[in-house]
Amino acid sequence: MRRVVPIAAALALLVSGAATAKVVSYTLPDEPETVLPPGPGAELVATQCAACHSLDYIETQPRKKGKPFWDATVTKMVKIYGAPVTAEDGEAIAVYLAEHY
Repeated sequence: MRRVVPIAAALALLVSGAATAKVVSYTLPDEPETVLPPGPGAELVATQCAACHSLDYIETQPRKKGKPFWDATVTKMVKIYGAPVTAEDGEAIAVYLAEHY
């Protein structure tokens, strides 16, 4: 059996709960700085990839997977997650990452 709560009663419960809620704040730890290896494409990776996630995410990916792996990863970031990366920049990013990671 379903129980129906009148809208006014539901709103009163919602408002009374919000009035007693405590504000909680906390400080996040500093994010470790990731330094990319120098080379063509490093600045592009730093600006494009870090726009959505920290650069240490790159370092957690499997090593030495080669260009096909990084092509697929960049494609996923663009098509699935909506990263605003042009095809030309995506190619440069994949080349850089394949060379250094």
